[in-house]
Amino acid sequence: MRFNIVLIEPEIPNNTGNIGRLALATGSTLHLVKPFGFELDDKRLKRAGLDYWKHLSLFIYESVDDFFSIHKNKHLVYFSSHGTQDHWSIDYTDDMFLVFGKESVGLPSEIITSNQNKLCKIPIYSEHIRSLNLANAVSIALYEGLRRLKI
Repeated sequence: MRFNIVLIEPEIPNNTGNIGRLALATGSTLHLVKPFGFELDDKRLKRAGLDYWKHLSLFIYESVDDFFSIHKNKHLVYFSSHGTQDHWSIDYTDDMFLVFGKESVGLPSEIITSNQNKLCKIPIYSEHIRSLNLANAVSIALYEGLRRLKI
């Protein structure tokens, strides 16, 4: 296994479908934390993931608490525009969890507050943009990890 991609309360089916496709392409596992802004049988989700979705290693959790009760002792790193270290400084390891928040507001504030030392950002060099598209951010972080592990 390569990495674990965690989407907390994803809202846009196309992003989730594309991230599922990315997870499969990289040998990673996708973890989806409810509530979702769509149904898993949404045609936009399926279209973005094409016919690959059935091959995906996928875990679904009923809540943030459910996810953390199962994975509290795992190697987790969180992505947020509020991070103080950039994604290049992460000590990527095989099987680590890359955690992303929902498209509209990012990670819940309690996760940001309690994980400052594990909070990373992807640099943005324009004052006119608040954040990157979720699927793009996952791609950047995931492929930097693969590059660093030379997989």
